[in-house]
Amino acid sequence: MRLGYLYSRYPVLSQTFCDAEMLALERLGFELEIGSVYPPLTSLRHEHIACLRAPIHYAPPQEILKILEKNAKTNGNWPRDLVDRHERKYGPGVKAEQRARNALYFADYFKRRGVDHVHVHFANRAAHTAMFLKAISGIPFSVTAHGQDFMKDLGNDDLLREICAAAEFVAAETDYSRDLLRQRCPDSATKIHRVYNGMDLTRFPARHYEVPGDTVPRIISIGRLVAFKGFEYLIHACAELARRGLNFTCEIIGDGPLRGDLEARIRKLKLSDRVHLLGSLSQGAVLEKLGAADIFALASVTDAQGASDVFPTVIIEAMAAARPVVSTRLAGIPESVVDGETGLLVPPEDTMALAEALGRLIQDAKLRLYYGRAGRERIEQHFRIEHAVAPLIELFGKTPAASQGKAPHPPSVDTATYGAATAEPARAGNQIAYLIDRWPDRSLPLLDRELEEMKRRNVPIVPIVCELDSQTRYTRAMEKMATSLEFLPDPMVIEAEWRANQAVAQKLEEDRAQRSVRAPSAIFLRQARFALALTKLLREKNVSHVHATSSRSLVCALILKKLLNVTVSATIEARPNLPREWIQNALSECVGGRLRDRQLDRDGSFLSDKTTFRSAPQQALGLVSQRSGIDLTRLRRRTRFWQQWAETLIRWSRSDRKSKIENRK
Repeated sequence: MRLGYLYSRYPVLSQTFCDAEMLALERLGFELEIGSVYPPLTSLRHEHIACLRAPIHYAPPQEILKILEKNAKTNGNWPRDLVDRHERKYGPGVKAEQRARNALYFADYFKRRGVDHVHVHFANRAAHTAMFLKAISGIPFSVTAHGQDFMKDLGNDDLLREICAAAEFVAAETDYSRDLLRQRCPDSATKIHRVYNGMDLTRFPARHYEVPGDTVPRIISIGRLVAFKGFEYLIHACAELARRGLNFTCEIIGDGPLRGDLEARIRKLKLSDRVHLLGSLSQGAVLEKLGAADIFALASVTDAQGASDVFPTVIIEAMAAARPVVSTRLAGIPESVVDGETGLLVPPEDTMALAEALGRLIQDAKLRLYYGRAGRERIEQHFRIEHAVAPLIELFGKTPAASQGKAPHPPSVDTATYGAATAEPARAGNQIAYLIDRWPDRSLPLLDRELEEMKRRNVPIVPIVCELDSQTRYTRAMEKMATSLEFLPDPMVIEAEWRANQAVAQKLEEDRAQRSVRAPSAIFLRQARFALALTKLLREKNVSHVHATSSRSLVCALILKKLLNVTVSATIEARPNLPREWIQNALSECVGGRLRDRQLDRDGSFLSDKTTFRSAPQQALGLVSQRSGIDLTRLRRRTRFWQQWAETLIRWSRSDRKSKIENRK
């Protein structure tokens, strides 16, 4: 079984339980495809995400999705009845048309990737999208519901009932949320199951914890700075502890809309030397802070809109790190923290009770040690990720894909097999990446014709757009071309990849610094980021040759040559954006290409380009061709040119494959 995971937005710093689940399934032999409708809101990433074998695939910009919608309405693939019914029944707030657009794209993507079943975290817009995906493609889906998603974010119990009815099963992360879901969706009660979030204990190695020496006790709290996390109550409890003369410090990790208000409270209560807001941190830094803390506190409450924590992952992370927990008797929290055994629970919004519990642990180091060890043992017994994914796997085994004989047979869920890696899936033959720096591009008026000619000749082209020009009004030819293009994701995703590969980034910069002739720094840094973002995609598609469609994209192509050991060719436009000397040096690293300026061809390995336009009449003819979708420049000799170019590209890709095979021997 090939599983698809669909998110509204991924990755999200606070949702480490999603990462742990997918990593565990991959280690157990599942092949995953990860789709995210929207890019993340920050470029900060937890380090363990790099361990995912499955790449994260993002939907293209909305401009492109609207073209897909237009085509779907023309060819009958648009789920018109479902969209109309949802708009009438639930109103414009559910954005049925937008959900259908997103589903249309991922239905095609998951189909092409051979996905048998799609799983969605959060019963909100992602689950709503999955409903449309099922209607379009027939691919079944399931949902893991958490709490705030269905209690507040979705905003409609009738829609929740419809989602649950359409899903193969619904996993709820606690007994509390399972029972709540069953009450709201009684007709689907038998398909709603409790599946706890699990913890990857390899990230929390067991240590020998001792009673700390004569140090100031450190309280730590982690979460988004929003009302239902109860940080204002924690701050006021700290003020009460200070009033009692207790010595301590408190660090709060996370960011959010209430940061300014919380900072003001800290100043007003004269706690600036004790209570510190640290902002968002990477998972590695968070784990370091947890390991150095003495007490973990989370003062969860229910906010004015009815939102609350249900089963905070940070609590089980703290218990995995053997930290004693102080929290509130709210929702599913008592299912993780056993009051008086692994920590202390107090009523929500009770500042004095919270201060009393914290004060008790501040003054009793042996009790802290006892609760911490007991908490670690509870996680080992009940919340290991190996145990947590077992019921999920069992539920996957009862889906339609499983009944068709596609259920996987992963090894037994135990520590011995947990770290075992699986072989990569077989990949198609070598492909050729066409790097398009910016699209649409007035300097490449016949690029659509070129790609069409290559397709007609069965050249395995993967056209990739690094940046979309969203200000351009699309012509018919552009709309036709758009559906065959792949787009790099949002700049936030690209920046995250750059930050996550600092060693590689530094090596690329050092390599540029050592050259006597350099690409301009602004162009280099932009193209280097594109290159790092492209590496996974090109490996996945088994690209062996990269063709740069302009001088700018040649900068990116030559970086990919270093990173992936691919061959490179280039088309240099009539008026290049880079210095002539740099272009001449860069072309010496190419196997060939196409040039308008024959003086750049030092060894005769480049074709005379027939697709760029310099004179005013030629430019006008090219623009008319671009707007009409009819190549008015297409002559018999041009047909011969495209045939020659296609044969050359295929030869380069195959020679690269042959050389790699010989190198392996």
